[in-house]
Amino acid sequence: MNTEGLSAAASGDFFIGGDLPVHRLGYGTMRLVGDGAWGEPDDPAEARRVLQRAVELGVTVIDTADAYGPEIAERLIGEALYPYKPGLVIATKGGITRQGPAKTEYVGRAGYLIQCVEMSLRRLRLDCIDLYQLHRIDPRTPLEESLGALKGMQEQGKIRHIGLSEVTPAEIEEVGKIVNVVSVQNRYSLADRRNEETLNYCTEKGIGFLPWYPMAGGKMLKAENPSAQAMMRIADRHHASVAQVSLAWLLQRSPVMLPIPGTSKVAHLEENIAAAGVELSVEECAELEAATDN
Repeated sequence: MNTEGLSAAASGDFFIGGDLPVHRLGYGTMRLVGDGAWGEPDDPAEARRVLQRAVELGVTVIDTADAYGPEIAERLIGEALYPYKPGLVIATKGGITRQGPAKTEYVGRAGYLIQCVEMSLRRLRLDCIDLYQLHRIDPRTPLEESLGALKGMQEQGKIRHIGLSEVTPAEIEEVGKIVNVVSVQNRYSLADRRNEETLNYCTEKGIGFLPWYPMAGGKMLKAENPSAQAMMRIADRHHASVAQVSLAWLLQRSPVMLPIPGTSKVAHLEENIAAAGVELSVEECAELEAATDN
């Protein structure tokens, strides 16, 4: 598929919290850093170029977290993009610690979350974070403590909107008694729809849904995958790649869907953004879902 002239704007718009407009196809930064979200990128200059190119291609929501690196992805964003283009939303997360590659622990204590927000503000060179997401609910800490801390930072003007990650509808409702939840970031893709109930809840309530691992780590793209042939047929029909079809399906699955595919390469970023120009029919969406159900 020709990527020339395409922009994330083609994915349509969504208003986070009802007042924060973004193009629906965004960019996630976890792959900017080392394997297992640990350590510096292999090519720091390319990492900065990816961030800059994302903005050039019309991306208006960049998702990150203090645990990516840790701290490295946020630092790279500040280095590559500050001063920020008007309308660019940097969404970050806090609430887990990282002990090594793919090793994490949930921490929801008030003092820790307040420190997380303050340090993210410093690294990102911001006075206010437009969207701050609790990376995980800490089962050892009362929700009133964790979300109360974020609510306090919101009241101080350091957070504009609050979101959650890896939660159920019941948890969203419980947190909603403390703060207004405007976004949810759960694992979701064409091949992994375990969070269908949460997506349906968010769609009904108008809550932004940011699917992480949106292409199941490329597993669907391999020829030996049982669903590959159906996906390749549809991709060929649109002169697109299977990855682009996967992202296009996400965009058409729900109007609250805000995919944030990640990459550390400019060429791959351009391919992902071009998915905004792929329009699937209702029949094609049903065919993709049936193929990946098997």
